[in-house]
Amino acid sequence: MDQRKCECGHANPVGTLLCESCGKPLDVELAEQTAFPDMRYEGMARRSQTYTKTIIDRVWNWFSSVKIAIGIILVILIASAVGTVFPQQQYIPVPVPTEADVARFYTETYGTLGTIYYELGFHNLYSSWWFVTLLVMLGTSLVICSLDRVVPLYKALSKPRLNQHKSFLKGQKLFGEGSMPAGQTQEELLGTAGQALRKKGYRIFSTDRALMAEKGRFSRWGPYINHIGLILFLIGVLMRNLPGFFLDEYVWVREGQTVAIPDTPYYVKNVQYHTEYWSESDMPQQLDLKGGVIPKSFQTDAILYINKNADLPGAKPELVEVKKGPIVVNHPMEHESLYLYQSGVQEMQLGALNFELVDQKAGNKQLGQIKIDLYNPPKEQDIGNGIKVRTLDYFPDFIMGKDGKPATQTNLPKNPMVALEVIGENGSLNEKMVYLQGTIITQKSDPRYGLVIHKPDLIDITGLNVRMDKAVPLIYFGAFIFMIGVVMGFFWQHRRIWVQFQEGHILLAAHTNKNWYGMRREVDGLIDQMKWQLVLEEKSKA
Repeated sequence: MDQRKCECGHANPVGTLLCESCGKPLDVELAEQTAFPDMRYEGMARRSQTYTKTIIDRVWNWFSSVKIAIGIILVILIASAVGTVFPQQQYIPVPVPTEADVARFYTETYGTLGTIYYELGFHNLYSSWWFVTLLVMLGTSLVICSLDRVVPLYKALSKPRLNQHKSFLKGQKLFGEGSMPAGQTQEELLGTAGQALRKKGYRIFSTDRALMAEKGRFSRWGPYINHIGLILFLIGVLMRNLPGFFLDEYVWVREGQTVAIPDTPYYVKNVQYHTEYWSESDMPQQLDLKGGVIPKSFQTDAILYINKNADLPGAKPELVEVKKGPIVVNHPMEHESLYLYQSGVQEMQLGALNFELVDQKAGNKQLGQIKIDLYNPPKEQDIGNGIKVRTLDYFPDFIMGKDGKPATQTNLPKNPMVALEVIGENGSLNEKMVYLQGTIITQKSDPRYGLVIHKPDLIDITGLNVRMDKAVPLIYFGAFIFMIGVVMGFFWQHRRIWVQFQEGHILLAAHTNKNWYGMRREVDGLIDQMKWQLVLEEKSKA
């Protein structure tokens, strides 16, 4: 590594602004102090200014640039803003079971812009590989920026220089020079000044002809504490992309149904759902509800199971109950790191269609009951007397497609159409019929069999938001560390006062990283207390 030699004889690494031994600016002539080096890192050489030859050096130097870090942050902010233009995939309001359905949704709903939005991966922005890469780059930049600066700062602050070069003292924003008072020695003056500054909370370092008073040094580490907090926060955010660390799913469970919770070994059963309403006696005053009601609570009585065979591919689920109880709004069911929230409900929904099969040519003789479960329609039912009923086709939310063929808009039974086939005794007679919107459509003009429509089964369907976030403690801890750094850097300042004796003169200089008014007031108080004849100069910048 190349070195630069100071007039005092000390060899400094390339990139050093102030001599590590005497503090003299290496790039400024003694007579010209208008461009005194920045004191932010005490003039010490940073790695990015010293090593520039290998590929590792170039990568390090690229990430150590504050401009690069700001650029990465701007790209992340822009991408995050674009990600809010259209809903993310998890918030699509209709069922999209396959990736083709997802692509079709964005194209049909938002047109060409939706297609571009999907193709660029903005529909799953926060888990996309390129957004995660940006977060990793930001974390890398924070680590390298911090190490590139904290190491030289630590070296400078851990070994404070006392006998500074005169040009160093004159280069500070506050500088004064005057003659020594008569009748006092250097040791007496330094001792008295040290006692005065110590009473103001300064830590004193001294030699036989120089003194440095310092306080608030810890505030210099505030920005780096901020960086540590941000790095922990980013690690927590990135951990949410690892399997088993984060889950945010929405499942619909109808009464009596047990469904698997995606990406977990757990199952949840909706035992019963009920809504409680406020009664008039509960009201503080008479309200004109105009026939309406006010819900008091939404509650699902649920059972949480765990599948013991979750790790055995192809094995039949073996469910074991792990928790049982109510799920109420703002009071989720909790098991370890899994939370089930009451987030939605669909009351009085079609659950099953009920029919009575009759023999119209035998005076509408009742032959048996037919039940069509609209969420799991049976393929075939034996209703007795050798008669079977098959379900040929089923469209939960019927619509006639553009090609003239029946289709379904959603997977929910909002407008069910069911095609049935009745097989007579010993298969002697087959008749087909269709149920649609309360009407029975028969295949034959003079059918033997008919259907009598009975009251359908109505059910309540619970919407549960299932969340698991094991990274939350780390995210909160990172935010807490970040706030500590903010407080350290905001409410305290690093203040230093140098007093030296050179050639029968008193030299006094002061530096702080903020609040120069307070610094000037303390220096003026020291001069008045010591009764020194000094003219204090204040430059426009340090």
